[in-house]
Amino acid sequence: MTPETLIESPLARLSEEEIDALAREFDAIHDEVFAELGTRDRDYITAIIGMHRRLVVGSRVVLVGSSFAPAWVLGMSMLSLAKILENMEIGHNVMHGQWDWMNDPHIHSSTWDWDTASTAEAWKHSHNYEHHTYTNIRGKDRDLGYEIMRIDPHQKWYPFYLAQPLYNIVLAMFFEWGVALHDLNFDAIRKGKKSKSQLKRELKGMAGKARAQFAKDYLAFPALSAAIAGGTRYATERRRNNRGAALAAAGAAARKTFRSTAKANATANVVRNMWSYAIIFCGHFPDQTYTFSPDEVEGESRGGFYVRQLLGAANIEGSPLFHVISGNLGYQVEHHLYPDMPSTRYGEIAPQVKDICRRYGLPYNSGSFAQQLGGVQRTILRLAFPGGTPRPKPGPYGGTDTEPAPGAPKYTEAVENVHAR
Repeated sequence: MTPETLIESPLARLSEEEIDALAREFDAIHDEVFAELGTRDRDYITAIIGMHRRLVVGSRVVLVGSSFAPAWVLGMSMLSLAKILENMEIGHNVMHGQWDWMNDPHIHSSTWDWDTASTAEAWKHSHNYEHHTYTNIRGKDRDLGYEIMRIDPHQKWYPFYLAQPLYNIVLAMFFEWGVALHDLNFDAIRKGKKSKSQLKRELKGMAGKARAQFAKDYLAFPALSAAIAGGTRYATERRRNNRGAALAAAGAAARKTFRSTAKANATANVVRNMWSYAIIFCGHFPDQTYTFSPDEVEGESRGGFYVRQLLGAANIEGSPLFHVISGNLGYQVEHHLYPDMPSTRYGEIAPQVKDICRRYGLPYNSGSFAQQLGGVQRTILRLAFPGGTPRPKPGPYGGTDTEPAPGAPKYTEAVENVHAR
């Protein structure tokens, strides 16, 4: 029995009429939210951007004293949080066009750039277009394992995958660089589908991002911290010692502060990368999600597109703070349904989406952070070896959850009829 026959997608159990009706319901949620966007939403994103900037400035000030352990921990933590906010709730969502409706040239997908290794242009093509268009279609969605990992049992096994538990850890630590390399699309380069001029432009863009990050995090700010710490130490020592002794003490303080600030910056980058990795992997590769063959989605309607997005993503349950620092990608299902909708609205529409799933007998993929991350890591370990089958699915398709609602419409009856056949 091949993996294709083990799990039937819920998409296959809906009639065309049901899928069309479902599309109208999802369209109505989108239109209702966009009709009422306004001051509340504008205030939210400007407040988040303001908070990010204050965290950056505060962390840089605290890291002047980074040679002292408490200051190092506090400054590194503040900088990590700032980088996470900038990457997840601001950069990712602004470049999705979620705030383009404000017509603010400073908070717009056409002008925004972010503090990661991927250029805005490359990321918007590989993520906004490719991943969100071909979500979980095997052979078309390059985010399915990022071309280096066997994350779905339908993927052919190669001995190379035996090492994926190890390079999975490396990928998590340097996730931004993994994404940047993924954006290059080595398969297209190998097959000659990418022109030399495009490749040269993309490599130049990556080099520019790398140069900016190294200059900022490993030269400029460590040097600034070192200069202030050294100057302060010189002024203190000069009152008690001769000029030579004061210069020696200042030099030692500056060197120590330079190293400690650079280490804090490097740690903050790794923290941001590991958090981004965890949120992205939990939203796409838990046991609950489905993948699709190109044949399954041939001639896909708008309703079919919605259902595929619904089944190909998974939510992470958490507090309001958790959702902010995850870029509201804890609502990955809602994000995949409406990638252009302001992220702060996902939590508000989640009950409506869940209700549609209940009425149509569709699974609403969700779980705790520990559950989703644990399941993903188990899959990575298992599929490093040959074989493997899709994990059991929740709901009426795998059977633990989702009872038909009282007086539920024909859609649930249709699902029950399929089970009865």
